Amino acid sequence: MPMFTAARSVRFRPALLALGLLTLAAAPAAAQVGGVLPLVSVGEKWPQAQESYVIRVPAASAGKPLGLEVYSPTVNLADYVDGRRTDGYFGDELYKKNEPFETTFTLTGPNGTVVERRYGPNREHTWDSLFAGGLSAGTYTLKVSSRGDGKNSFALRVAAPFALETSDFSVNARSTDAADLLAATLNVTSEWNGRVLGLLNYDVDGAKEAELWAVQPNGTRVNLTPSENGRTATDTFKITPDLLGEWKLFIRVLPTTKQYSNAIRYAFRLDDKPITARVGGFTPPANAQIANRLIVDVVDPQGRPIPGASYSLVGDAVVRPELPAGYVPVSGALLEGTGNVVSPSEVRYQPGSNRIRFVARPPQGQLAVDAVALYGDQRIPLTGVPFAIDGRTLTTPATVPLAPGDYPVAPTTIPGSTFTRPLPGRVADGGTNRVTIEYRVLTEVTLVTSPDILNACDVTQLTATARTDFPYRLPARLKLNLPTGWTSDYPLEVPGEFSQGQPLNLKAPVRVCRSDTAEAVLDPIDLRTTGQARVRNPGGANVTRNVQGGARASLHKSVEAGAQGYLVTLVLNVDSTLENVRLLDPLPTGGAQPAVRGALQVQGPSLANVTPRVDGDGIVLPRVIPGTYTLTYTLFTDQPADRIVTTPGLSW
Repeated sequence: MPMFTAARSVRFRPALLALGLLTLAAAPAAAQVGGVLPLVSVGEKWPQAQESYVIRVPAASAGKPLGLEVYSPTVNLADYVDGRRTDGYFGDELYKKNEPFETTFTLTGPNGTVVERRYGPNREHTWDSLFAGGLSAGTYTLKVSSRGDGKNSFALRVAAPFALETSDFSVNARSTDAADLLAATLNVTSEWNGRVLGLLNYDVDGAKEAELWAVQPNGTRVNLTPSENGRTATDTFKITPDLLGEWKLFIRVLPTTKQYSNAIRYAFRLDDKPITARVGGFTPPANAQIANRLIVDVVDPQGRPIPGASYSLVGDAVVRPELPAGYVPVSGALLEGTGNVVSPSEVRYQPGSNRIRFVARPPQGQLAVDAVALYGDQRIPLTGVPFAIDGRTLTTPATVPLAPGDYPVAPTTIPGSTFTRPLPGRVADGGTNRVTIEYRVLTEVTLVTSPDILNACDVTQLTATARTDFPYRLPARLKLNLPTGWTSDYPLEVPGEFSQGQPLNLKAPVRVCRSDTAEAVLDPIDLRTTGQARVRNPGGANVTRNVQGGARASLHKSVEAGAQGYLVTLVLNVDSTLENVRLLDPLPTGGAQPAVRGALQVQGPSLANVTPRVDGDGIVLPRVIPGTYTLTYTLFTDQPADRIVTTPGLSW
């Protein structure tokens, strides 16, 4: 059994199949097959060692059933015996009975041999399926060659829209055919205008054997010159616009013929260069059965033919699918005939009429695409975010079925965020990988202090606001950090959500007793900002005392608002050693409650005795030496700030 390769097959129909745009008409002669002249392969002593036919498969027809069939591919030993022709004579002749005769049909294409069949002699005319499946786009060549002393008449056909084309071919004209038989159809196009068309015939054996003619597009019959024995006759035509279109070439064997069958060779030339014409076509006799018909379908799980798929035969009983790269066999089935399914990629069958189906799935994996918002240490899933992949626009989250490979994912911009384009997602057959689009959220926090200049321990309004242009809601906690000397009875933090057009606010009235800075914090991203408030200073006073021929001293007093009460600072500078220095520092009067002086803190030269003693409105330092002394205390009073600075005094 020869080897086959094919993508899929279809059932054969016993009706005439069109070749290209031409439908071939059948002549009602009992001793012929259809109205098309049989083709012939001559084994020896013939100028054309092998017959060659071209089949073109355009991209639009890739995968369509080719339906390449042959009638009488074998030499029928009963067709012409002892110089006699039998009933149903088709033109087979074997000149040396004891020598083998073999004919080989080989179909090749861009990827090598598609199918090759060898036929030996038998005693019947059969028709056979050479290749029923689909082919990928490209140009294919069918070559027919015979080995042995004889000639093998046969007929070929293909399914529409395909055609058999050739520039040089051989036919067999038989004396049993009284009708006009079509040899070829030639399409003369506008590009041929002004050029010379040559129609050649070889070895007709003279004018008494057969007549040859062409029918031009305008219906005009033009007789062609019949060639003599072993010679070539050429008829040329200068192409003019009225000759554009379809030319048909016919032959009729004359009653004066001296032979049962006559092998004749045709050739077509345009400006002496080969040009192809359409040939072939046949109608099988009624009730004829195809021998060893094998129809193989290679389809996807939806039943659609797989482009580029094929099958091969191993020996005489095994068929296997040949799948495009990555395709995975799913199942095999013997729909007609006898045999068994070995595996999804192997079926064993017995010769006869068989139909086998293989199902395979394309290589496919999945790519899951989602999006998250990077917000602090949180990854917030985002839904409905558009992205582009493999020419399509989808929204997150999405799981996209794809053939294996690397696929770039193109995110779209979301206001109030930035993103880094993710690495392409890699898809493997049967697996699911993930690509996550990460959007880094952009937020801001502001803190407004109003008023920001006030009297000591007056109340100001703090307003913290978290904002973003990000359209998705973000959880947050907004809080205020107050410095020492700032107090509030209101909540200093608020939880909530904010998004584009919906800020999160925190407002709190705060009592400010000293100039300082508050802080607003946005969690969970720890975004911080500050706001200042300045307290008007109550003021200060100075006194300096000089003693003639003695010491000189000065005292500076300043008062500032503190967290509780006021901070009073007294700075004493002396240039001599003094005993019992008295600093006069009257307390303010007139309030509802008496003013109270807090604990005294003194800093000064280490050798001095600076342990202070309060004596009424005075502060006494037992002994001082030259240098600077700083005394501080907190003044507690309900007097307003503009009435708490009293005038200091200095004595010793």
